[in-house]
Amino acid sequence: LDFLLLFLVSDEEEVSPPSALPPEWSLGESPVGEEQDKQNANSQLSILFVEKPQGGTVKVGENITFIAKVKAEDLLRKPTVKWFKGKWMDLASKAGKHLQLKETFERHSRVYTFEMQIIKAKENYAGNYRCEVTYKDKFDSCSFDLEVHGKRIFFGEGQDDAGELDFSGLLKRREVKQQEEEPEVDVWELLKNAKPSEYEKIAFQYGITDLRGMLKRLKRMRRVEKKSAAFAKILDPAYQVDKGGRVRFMVELADPKLEVKWYKNGQEIRPSTKYIFEHKGCQRILFINNCQMTDDSEYYVTAGDEKCSTELFVREPPIMVTKQLEDTTAYCGERVELECEVSEDDANVKWFKNGEEIIPGPKSRYRIRVEGKKHFLIIEGATKADSAEYSVMTTGGQSSAKLTVDLKPLKILTPLTDQTVNLGKEICLKCEISENITGKWTKNGLPVQESDRLKVVHKGRIHKLVIANALIEDEGDYVFAPDAYNVTLPAKVHVVDPPKIILDGLDADNTVTVIAGSKLRLEIPISGEPPPKAIWSRADKAIMEGSGRIRAESYPDSSTLVIDVAERDDSGVYHINLKNEAGEAHASIKIKVVDLPDPPVAPTVTEVGDDWCIMKWEPPAYDGGSPILGNCLLVSLCNCQYSCAGGSLEARNSRPVCWAWWCTPVVPATRYSGG
Repeated sequence: LDFLLLFLVSDEEEVSPPSALPPEWSLGESPVGEEQDKQNANSQLSILFVEKPQGGTVKVGENITFIAKVKAEDLLRKPTVKWFKGKWMDLASKAGKHLQLKETFERHSRVYTFEMQIIKAKENYAGNYRCEVTYKDKFDSCSFDLEVHGKRIFFGEGQDDAGELDFSGLLKRREVKQQEEEPEVDVWELLKNAKPSEYEKIAFQYGITDLRGMLKRLKRMRRVEKKSAAFAKILDPAYQVDKGGRVRFMVELADPKLEVKWYKNGQEIRPSTKYIFEHKGCQRILFINNCQMTDDSEYYVTAGDEKCSTELFVREPPIMVTKQLEDTTAYCGERVELECEVSEDDANVKWFKNGEEIIPGPKSRYRIRVEGKKHFLIIEGATKADSAEYSVMTTGGQSSAKLTVDLKPLKILTPLTDQTVNLGKEICLKCEISENITGKWTKNGLPVQESDRLKVVHKGRIHKLVIANALIEDEGDYVFAPDAYNVTLPAKVHVVDPPKIILDGLDADNTVTVIAGSKLRLEIPISGEPPPKAIWSRADKAIMEGSGRIRAESYPDSSTLVIDVAERDDSGVYHINLKNEAGEAHASIKIKVVDLPDPPVAPTVTEVGDDWCIMKWEPPAYDGGSPILGNCLLVSLCNCQYSCAGGSLEARNSRPVCWAWWCTPVVPATRYSGG
């Protein structure tokens, strides 16, 4: 106790060491045996364990659990417990399929219970393990052994070389998925052959948190150390210790009488509760307790005119994943957030998709957001291609989850409807669906190609197909198919044209003249879509198609009225009527049958002169279907016929047709006959 008080006073008042101590001993060292040295070194450290983990034996493939308990009566918060294998392999970074770390708290007894469970043990799991507990300036540690299948393991002193840099824990690559057998990787060789731009990637990939130290040590390894006359054993090029841990520097002198001084960044180190010096024969040892980030620096020791230096790297505690990723299901087009929580604020975290690192950027669909300990991976407008296994990796842990992106159930808000459009009018097919997605139009199973006349419109959830000046060939079966959905919206487009009767070949009054006894075939061009049905009629009596003398014949682009042998009674007005779904058309045609007129009534002599006479007769009852153009009078005498020239009395009166004749010369008392 007196020694410790003197030690503290020496640090605060900077007095000289007591002369009672031998000159070859530095403050902080006791001349007792090695075991007593350990007790003195740990005498300032509180004993926190109430139950320490005990060594054990397990068969390959079986499970084993190690338990440590810490009393919490005098603790204001939960202590920090770490599990190690060997010297410095922090097992928190190995938690997963074969290793689980658990902790519980019993409120009644106020005891923290920490468990390390090894699952399906393998032979290479055998070795020396260590459990460390820290609370503020208090520290406690316990080593224990694990034997697998009775294999004999040789162990050294667990704490003598504590703090010396051991890279065995850094040479195993942490994969996103654990594999049964993982070959050792020489990180030094990777760094030697890598480009500087790849250093950070290699450091994170292999769990190296002190990349600066690795690179400096690599540089030192290339330097050939000169043989020292003062030092039989110099400091290692670099040391590594976890934050809050304890590190041990040791040199061995060639001459134990040489004076040794320790320096940090050029400033001499004075003994204190933080810095403890020990002498063991020719060995000179420096302990640094409760290492903080400020202790991360260069250290060197001098012996006479020589010195040797080293680097101390204080490693931040491994970043643990405290809240795991969760499997997520989303719909296409939605915003997806994958969330995890880590043990430290603003920690370095990497995201992976199916094992490939996600690197966000201006053109990337992925965005990363950090809110203290919470980390988010944001996917805007998720698609089915985003369905994958996502994982997050820190320096001390990892977590994985599956993202499943499904199509949102599609609702048809406004379906396509069948349309009947007149020729030359606009066709507009319109539908509305519940999602703002693209789609494809087809006509009769073939893709629709845009043109000056045909336009495809997509605005939000509304899709349109607009065709200007509809043509007959625009008719067909149209289908709209939303992308990524097994849904179709069909519609039929029917282009119609009202019927038309083309009478261009007829005269102005639509009259057709035919000679009696001849055949009339009156072909009238017609149009319409669909082809109209033609009906011929006369005096409200339909003319049927068939084999009658008067019949109708229908063709795609014409309708024909046939009269095989025209008769005088066939004259009259005939009607043609066209009809289709687009409308109707009507026309009237006058047919005139021309025949020989009937003979006139026998003439009578109304007046007789000296050598002349006047005869009159009535016109025939039937004029042959056309006006009579003139008359011819034949006069016969003694059975001889001759023409008698004469003039028409009515002709003198400008009548168009005369039915009276003036005949001269005639011989009195002579008999005549005429016709």
